[in-house]
Amino acid sequence: MSHLVHELILHAAQRTPHAEALCYQGQRLSYADLAQQVNTVAEALPGLDLVRHDRLAVFLEKRIENVVALFATAAASAVFVPVNPLLKADQVAYILQDCNVKILVTSSERCAALAPVLNDCHELKTLIIVGATKPDTSTFHCHVVYWQDLLKVKSLPVAPRCRSIDSDMAAILYTSGSTGKPKGVVLSHRNLLAGAQSVAEYLQNTASDRILSVLPLSFDYGLSQLTTAFLVGASVVLMNYLMPRDILNALAEERITGLAAVPPLWLQLAQQRWPDRSSLRYITNSGGAMPGATLSRLRQILPETDIFLMYGLTEAFRSTFLAPDQLDSRPDSIGKAIPNAEILVLRPDGSECAADEAGELVHRGVLVAQAYWNDEEKTRERFRPIPGAVSGLVFPEIAVWSGDTVRRDAEGYLYFIGRTDDMIKVSGYRISPTEVEEVISGFNHVSEVAAIGVPHPELGQAIVLVIQADEPGALDIEALRKEAQRCLPAYMMPSHIAVIDDNLPRNPNGKIDRKLLQSRFHDLFVSVSK
Repeated sequence: MSHLVHELILHAAQRTPHAEALCYQGQRLSYADLAQQVNTVAEALPGLDLVRHDRLAVFLEKRIENVVALFATAAASAVFVPVNPLLKADQVAYILQDCNVKILVTSSERCAALAPVLNDCHELKTLIIVGATKPDTSTFHCHVVYWQDLLKVKSLPVAPRCRSIDSDMAAILYTSGSTGKPKGVVLSHRNLLAGAQSVAEYLQNTASDRILSVLPLSFDYGLSQLTTAFLVGASVVLMNYLMPRDILNALAEERITGLAAVPPLWLQLAQQRWPDRSSLRYITNSGGAMPGATLSRLRQILPETDIFLMYGLTEAFRSTFLAPDQLDSRPDSIGKAIPNAEILVLRPDGSECAADEAGELVHRGVLVAQAYWNDEEKTRERFRPIPGAVSGLVFPEIAVWSGDTVRRDAEGYLYFIGRTDDMIKVSGYRISPTEVEEVISGFNHVSEVAAIGVPHPELGQAIVLVIQADEPGALDIEALRKEAQRCLPAYMMPSHIAVIDDNLPRNPNGKIDRKLLQSRFHDLFVSVSK
């Protein structure tokens, strides 16, 4: 039985040493090979003065060295910090400074891009560079080591490893910075293992599965592809794709059985021409609601594939899933609680909502993260005791108060209404952007849409629609407005419609960056009123 996250690899290597664990650009590693590399690097890290609970960050695209570095860090009783490879130098520097990273693993090319900011990261002691090219590091204050040297354990002094238990810190995952500076969510070994066990249970993962990893490993949804696969001894194919067509080619070439993605990627994939037959056993969606038209298209393309719609938040990883057999009757539902979690729907006073009454989603259970790193105020806002604690308990149980508004129907199925800070308030009416977007997304030539609230001198807020058309000049705005009047109540009607030719802006995890859109249109009605 595994208690620590790196033990997933070690135990799989004991069960099936020759089974394929990882594939990257044609390079294939068995579980025995992967375990050996993890152990070797873990033995080398203490020689670089990495001690218990120290942070090691990895700023790499998906590749084998990335995976080895993460799990070797855990094996060395330290804490891994995966950094989204799409971030710019200043954003990376913020993360390195915020959690006092001692060691950074990156590539030669990325090292050059980080050169202007690395010396500002005063706690950074060692830079581990992956790749054959050796960049100019003469101006760096930190010690420089090359990855290939880590695989030669005898060339480095080795210190004994500390003993870890499952409540120890294992990882810090940084959430999107769309609402200010990103927050580091602290996860224990227990959090990561419980998530893998829960997901593998409802997805029915086995050693025969082949999972295509296309999401960033800095995204809990992406990291889960690794932990879930390693739990059952399945194979993971790492992929950094350029075009959606690349994913379809990989699905066929690697005989992929499981694929996870976020709504914008599913939108792109649904527009592709798929082969007549697919090896996919299941696909999953999280990170936002999948538009109805996209879901319908995927069901037509993949009639034999199970589709799981899921809801999660980094602070508790995954909260709910909708079983594939419920898609026909409730395709707009986020389902029920995943195994080993309880989901409450609560009023502001902490009392439980009635059926179909909107309230805040509160997640309790073993998946609840430990805290935000070094941020007591935000931790107290999001991680709070649950109401109605068992009398006699000295310390109350802490749950995650998601900030998301949902409702639960009479049969216990949950429906997402909106993010608390995304909710739009027009003339006293609280409006979910999702409600407006779902209506507009069904119109001709609407490729993607975002509804945002901006200041209005009379209404409080006004609704602005930002639409990406599938063809320049093809969208008839007046016709769309008339159709919206037919489908939406007056208070939900957009006050302004903006059509753009470019893609909607996204944050590093691929979600629509609503805050950026709000800043662009912030003064639209304020300036008009003057």
